[in-house]
Formats: sequence, C-alpha cells, structure tokens
Amino acid sequence: MLPSPLSALPASPPLRVAVIGAGRLGGFHAQKLARMANVELVGVVDPLAVNRDRLASELHTASFSSHGPLLGRIDAAVIASPTVLHHQLAVDLLEAHTHLLVEKPICTTVAEADELVELARRKQLVLQVGHVERFNPAFAAAIPHAQNPKFIEAVRASNFTFRSMDVGVVLDLMIHDIDLVLSLVRSPLRSVDALGVSILGGHEDVAHARLEFQSGCVANLSASRVSYEPARKMQIWATRAYANIDFGTRTTTLVRPSDALLRGEFHADRLAPKQVEHYKTHLAEEHLPRQQQTFDAVDALAMELQDFIDSILSVRQPQVTGEAGRDALAVAEKILVSIANRAWDHASQTVMEPVAVPYPRIVPAPHFDVAAFERIQSERKAG
Repeated sequence: MLPSPLSALPASPPLRVAVIGAGRLGGFHAQKLARMANVELVGVVDPLAVNRDRLASELHTASFSSHGPLLGRIDAAVIASPTVLHHQLAVDLLEAHTHLLVEKPICTTVAEADELVELARRKQLVLQVGHVERFNPAFAAAIPHAQNPKFIEAVRASNFTFRSMDVGVVLDLMIHDIDLVLSLVRSPLRSVDALGVSILGGHEDVAHARLEFQSGCVANLSASRVSYEPARKMQIWATRAYANIDFGTRTTTLVRPSDALLRGEFHADRLAPKQVEHYKTHLAEEHLPRQQQTFDAVDALAMELQDFIDSILSVRQPQVTGEAGRDALAVAEKILVSIANRAWDHASQTVMEPVAVPYPRIVPAPHFDVAAFERIQSERKAG
C-alpha cells in the first residue's frame, strides 16, 4: 500500500520517487534510482503491462498502468514517456506538488514548456530537464576555456535506433548540442538558417542548422540518425582558446595561444630566416601549445539524477533548469520552421536525391508549427 500524501517534503531522506515510462531510458532511470541511498523507488508507470511488470519485478517495486494513483503520494518523479505526453503528465504531477525531472525535449511546443516553467515556479518545485551531456566530464573541462565563444561547430550522429520516433532528429539528437551551445553563448539568438531531410518518412532524419547570436557568435550544428558511424563532437573557438571535445571518448583537446599571439605581437611575415627555421619545428610548442585529456568513464545519467535529488534536498536550482530546457526547445522550433521554409516542391520522393522532401512528410509531428508552414506556403505561391 502506498503511503499517505504529505503536505510537505519529509524532514530527511529517503525521497519517494516514481518513474513514468518503463521503456529503455525509463528503465535506466529506475535502476539507478533504486540504488540510491536517499531514494525510495515507489513505483514505475507504463501503459504496457509487459514493460512495467518486468521492471517492477526486477527492482522490487510497485507497478502502475497510469500515474493517477501516485498523485499526492510521491515527492518526485522522472518523466521518460514519449515526448507528446510530457506536458500533460508534468501538469498533473506539478499540480500534485511533485518535483520533476523531465527527459529532453521538455515538451513538444514552447507554449507547453512555458506553462510548466511557470507552474513549477509558482509551486516552488524543482523542474529539471534531462540534457545529460552537461554532465560529460569532457564538456565540463572545456567550459573554463570556452568563455565568449566566437564559433562553434557540432556534429552528432547515430544509426537508426527505432526509438524516439515521435520526434525528428532535431528534437531527438540536435537538441543536445542546442542546449550546450546556449549554455556557452548566453546571448540572444539573431537568426537561424536550416535544412532537413526525411529519409525514412514521418520526420526529419538529417538536419543542418546555422545559428547566429547577437554577440557575433556563429554555431553550425549537424545531426543525423541514419549515419553509418556514430559521432558526438564539438569544436569551440573562443577569445583565448580553442577546444575540441569528443563526448564519446570523453576527450578534451585545448589549444591556448601564447600571450604574444593574443596581443598581436607575433608577425610571421617579419621573421628573420633563422627565426623561420626555428619556428618550423617549434611554433606549436611555443605559441600554440596543445593539451589533451581523456577522462575516465562516468555514469552521466546517475550524476544527473543525483543532481536532481540534491537540488530537492538542498532547495537549489538543478544544473539544467526548466528554463534551460524551454530555451533549447525554442531554438529547435525555429530550426524546424526554417527546415519547413526550405522544403522543396519536387515531383520525386526518392531518398537518393539531396533535397528535402515536401510537406507533409518532412516534420508532421505535434511540435510542428503548422500556422508558420501554411504562411510560408501561401507566400511562396503568391510570389
């Protein structure tokens, strides 16, 4: 039997937590929460009995077909359901005074995300979004050297996993890099130019976006979920350093120019012949020294969950707030509208042609801005 509702959080751990969604990712969340000393995994929720019962049996917890019986009887929850369900689940749980960690993307529309952020603020609840790459040690090591970035290039690719098929690659993969870029740039977005291609139908599977910020920073993002080779890499050109991050191998390469280069005091075209010979072999070590560090494997998902629990117990903001999740979604929406704007009218639907396929196959998802697309189509026909 579930414990009775509480009017406030218990004075001491454990926190009573549930996981909504018993698929692959929800299973990982539940397994890690079950091992945490300051957490009681009250139950797992999934409409599919085979999913929830298998996970509940493995972790010796309760199984529920819906979140209703848990409302008011838990302190916190992780939402790992399909994205289209995030908003309504989160509203129900926040109204029942439940702290939330919502898997990325936070919702399917910015309007929905705004509602959740405001509701969490009004209820004084933690609302965290699952942008787990923030906890990658290779990214953390680059942050001190990547302040005031001027150019960022990110590539994120995977093969088709047959998961997260309710959204396209922008909200599935690219949104990771959108969040990382926004955490570094901290400047209003000035313009977006993007192109997307639907390969398997239903949503965009490949996308490229160019973001320009008011600070002058430019970010080029590429994402594919139909790639032969996996990739999770980012290059950052900042005012005082260059950083190359490989998220998969957890490797950070830093190049920090010498003070002479930064002050503009080194002039390659004015060197004497002996100096030229010297710098042919010593330029990098003296003026462009490179430092590479590979970090031990970490459980980034467990770190994210611990941050969630600690933020509740310590009454502080989590590392990735609801506002951060909302801001990443807002940029993703602009990218999707730009992709729609570039959808070419073409008689052929073959995937071999290097063109974006026509609507409605490009991004007919709940997050798609239909009004914007119809306006674009109307303008194109009028022209």
